Amino acid sequence: MTVTTDDKTDDDQPTAEDVGADAEATVPASPARRRRGTTAAVLAVFVVLVSVSGFLGWRLWQHQQLTEAGQQARDAAVSYAQVLTSIDSDKVDENFDQVLAGATGEFKDMYSESSVQLRQLLIDNKATAHGVVVESAIQSAAEDRVVVLLFVDQSVSNASVPDPRLDRSRIKMTMEKVDGQWRAATVELP
Repeated sequence: MTVTTDDKTDDDQPTAEDVGADAEATVPASPARRRRGTTAAVLAVFVVLVSVSGFLGWRLWQHQQLTEAGQQARDAAVSYAQVLTSIDSDKVDENFDQVLAGATGEFKDMYSESSVQLRQLLIDNKATAHGVVVESAIQSAAEDRVVVLLFVDQSVSNASVPDPRLDRSRIKMTMEKVDGQWRAATVELP
């Protein structure tokens, strides 16, 4: 007689609870649940897009402010370079006042000191100069400080040389915004 044993036990057979759990796992999510997930995803994408747009808009605004500041400083530097490189021995005091009005800081102090000695020399020699900015460019710009490069043609004459001669100069001018006005803080002849 042979005895066979069945290796299967009752534990291996699926129960009603197991079948119910499997059925729940395969049942699709309800429409309300899907809508909440979709709404959350759309909202997250919207928040990201608004944030990125806001950041890019702010960067564009900053760039425009910097460009505008640079252009204003460049325009002021061109006007000031023409004042600085022009002199009339009959109007020396008026010319010096215009130069000082457009200056600030170290350059204003230096020009104030040197103009006292230069004044009489210009009058005695009947010096005349007229400067014209031929070209200008912004080297660097910040909201309240801009470095401008200028090429200036200056027609110069005096009692010794009455026929005007043309001098060509390069000027590196640092403009600073002081009390809402662009003024020359440093002037270099590189």
